[in-house]
Amino acid sequence: MYIDVYNPDNYCHGIPHEQFAWLRANDPVHWQQHPDGHGYWVLSRHADVLQVSRDFKGFSAERGFVMVDDLPPDVLDMARNQLLGMDPPRHGPLRRAVITRFTSRMLAELEPRVRQIAREVMAQVRQTSEVNFVESLAGDLPTAVICSMLEIPRDMWGQIRRWSDLQTSGSDPDLGGTFEEVHQASVDMGTYGFEVAMQRKDAGGDDLISLLINQEVEGHQVSEMEFASLFVQLTVAGNETTRGLISSGMHELMRRPELMRQLREQPQRLPQAIEEMLRWTCPLHYFRRTATRDTQIGDQAIAEGDRVVMLYSSANFDEAVFDEPMTFDITRDPNPHMAFGHGIHLCLGANLARLEARVFFEEFFNSFAAIEASGEPVYIRSNSIHGFKEMPVRLTPA
Repeated sequence: MYIDVYNPDNYCHGIPHEQFAWLRANDPVHWQQHPDGHGYWVLSRHADVLQVSRDFKGFSAERGFVMVDDLPPDVLDMARNQLLGMDPPRHGPLRRAVITRFTSRMLAELEPRVRQIAREVMAQVRQTSEVNFVESLAGDLPTAVICSMLEIPRDMWGQIRRWSDLQTSGSDPDLGGTFEEVHQASVDMGTYGFEVAMQRKDAGGDDLISLLINQEVEGHQVSEMEFASLFVQLTVAGNETTRGLISSGMHELMRRPELMRQLREQPQRLPQAIEEMLRWTCPLHYFRRTATRDTQIGDQAIAEGDRVVMLYSSANFDEAVFDEPMTFDITRDPNPHMAFGHGIHLCLGANLARLEARVFFEEFFNSFAAIEASGEPVYIRSNSIHGFKEMPVRLTPA
């Protein structure tokens, strides 16, 4: 079977499950040629993705960053200051500085604000029977939540989302722009984060930016330049992953009305259902690492400097780990999916995304009596982001 993991066109109909299943069975450490001439190893099995995720000494996130495409030098320098592109020892203190803002207690305190935002989002479309669910519902909540946490002025929320979309969906002609525009979006977003950090340094605020820029952890204080990169990561991840989770999760429920009914009647089952939505929809196809030494994955020798891609959207359907992986089962337990990655780079906002999704569905069920598709959904053309750009629906207010 001919497999091309790189070509974004191969993801325009969702996860190419048949090809990924073939890779797991026949070529689990697959060599993929890159259009620029280099290549990379693609790991499709859960166990191999887990191995590389845990071995942060043998596989670097910092060497070349986490994408398979080479970044321009100025963007690469900034990207390496994002937590997802840092190796120890730099990674630890900064991650701990951020993670203190995402504790269970702080998320519990944040829930009323998330719920209020969700209600505002629902209210905006209650009088509109047909909408693009992705833009009008699923996308508005995460943008509003992360911008509220960062106390970004409301008139900047649309720009934050546009910068985010350019960086994550640049390969889609409907969402992205030219290479120069995508490059500029990353620089502009980082510059904005730097300027905000400069304004709030020692200003006594209690928003997330002020708390991060003014605290010291293990003798390390977050610099304005570090925060500029961290700002890009927080806002991009805060937008993209949750939007994909909510819209794709709702799509699966619309295809299974009985499950939708069960969750309406028993919303206490939502947390477990959201785990299955995460496994099934897998908002991010992959992240890359670079081997720091000669090693081996399975039967395949890996040379120092080789690029290695952890294909989460294959690992989440590994038959060796998940019973009946092609069944959408909201009672699945255990559910060791990798939608948020694994190891030291486990997504910082994982529990925030879970909270947002749960609150979204609770408030949606309270606001609308019914939802049905009014057209076919359209996927983002991307080998990185898995999600819809269009999902036309018809709403019936409660």
